Amino acid sequence: MRYSLKQLAVFDAIASTGSVSQAADKLAMTQSAASMALSQLEKMLGRPLFERQGKRLVLTHWGNWLRPRAKHLLFDAREIELGFYDQHVISGELSLGASQTAAEHLIPDLISNIDGEFPELRINLEVRNTSKVIEGVRDYEYELGIIEGRCDDSRLHQEVWCRDHLVIFVSKHHPFATLEKVSLSQLEQAKWVLREPGSGTRRIFDSAIHGFIDDLDVWREYEHVPVLRTLVANGRYVSCLPFLDVEKYIERGEFVALNVPEIKIERTLSFVWRANSVDNPLRDCLIREAKRLVKLQHRQLQVGLPNNI
Repeated sequence: MRYSLKQLAVFDAIASTGSVSQAADKLAMTQSAASMALSQLEKMLGRPLFERQGKRLVLTHWGNWLRPRAKHLLFDAREIELGFYDQHVISGELSLGASQTAAEHLIPDLISNIDGEFPELRINLEVRNTSKVIEGVRDYEYELGIIEGRCDDSRLHQEVWCRDHLVIFVSKHHPFATLEKVSLSQLEQAKWVLREPGSGTRRIFDSAIHGFIDDLDVWREYEHVPVLRTLVANGRYVSCLPFLDVEKYIERGEFVALNVPEIKIERTLSFVWRANSVDNPLRDCLIREAKRLVKLQHRQLQVGLPNNI
């Protein structure tokens, strides 16, 4: 074959950074060498892989076609390399895609623990919604993903990490805040602010209310949890978020979790990785430490839930 793994690595790094110079820094090579590698690859393939938009290089149609295939080859090469090293020496980089709740409430402690126990293991973290994490793992962007809810892609393996539940909540100033219980008809008449379609939280919420509430008045949809919390705090809206995202606000009395007897919303946080991938000691190390973390925090399969559930 006329192309090399080095050329593919340069191509992938430029796709990630949008810059030849940043890609060169990432790969510890000179800018001229990186530029030459890309030029040779494009000449060999006979197609432009990038186009310039302002100061950034963005993928062309052919670049988008090539990237998941290049990532596949690069991941296979890395796994071959790992297979010939001592599996007990945990060092190197692991690409991790995680949903917002896990990234905000669990992963910082996990990374801190790993930094203490395995200082040579570097975790490259990206925070995205569940559907994007699944897509990234499938397309070789991440070696490991952490998602909310269920993954139905047969190309990926899923393993439960822990469980929590979603709560329907309002500001302490909302008319519902003083009610002993809230009816489905009241929820149907309320103004809602929710996570965006494609997020694990939204998918689980929609599934939970299906058959109970047919016409929900969704006023706003946003990706960022702090935006939703601020909107609810203003007093006009109802929302539904993971317990971990609102726990401290409920404890301080700023938010009130509503009692809706018909609706109980449990969910899982899970690891996902490609089903056809070989053993990866870095991935296995992170999963092992993550399970140890929730056990130490008394949250294994019980995040935010009573012990009898």
